[in-house]
Amino acid sequence: MVYISRTEHFNAAHRLFNPNWSDEKNAAVFGPCANHNWHGHNFELIVTVKGVPNPDTGFVIDLKVLGDIIKRDIIEQVDHKNLNLDVPFMQGKMASCEIFVMEIWRILEHALAPVSEARLHRIRLYETPKNFVDYYGE
Repeated sequence: MVYISRTEHFNAAHRLFNPNWSDEKNAAVFGPCANHNWHGHNFELIVTVKGVPNPDTGFVIDLKVLGDIIKRDIIEQVDHKNLNLDVPFMQGKMASCEIFVMEIWRILEHALAPVSEARLHRIRLYETPKNFVDYYGE
């Protein structure tokens, strides 16, 4: 099994808050991330797929194809957007990185299936240089 990765960058804003809680409880749990006026990040998305290299091409997947899928189905939907307000696949969901990465997985898994035998292995999403989440589809 060979694992290959593609990295993309995007900028987005979000707010962490639970609408069922008071402003005080949201502030106590989420701190400044519950700011009514949102806050933003320079995200880094690393998508890792796995598979057996095709004997004719030597590729697990053509990285241009993988990049095009990520750009079309994720980056164009989220770049310079507010995750809470502007991104249809995040509507009604907590805009935490944990939930966000699970939604990205769902979309990419569906988009990859018809074009490649490669399967998602991991999605790593950096919110800041110090904070990131990994998701393995489990």
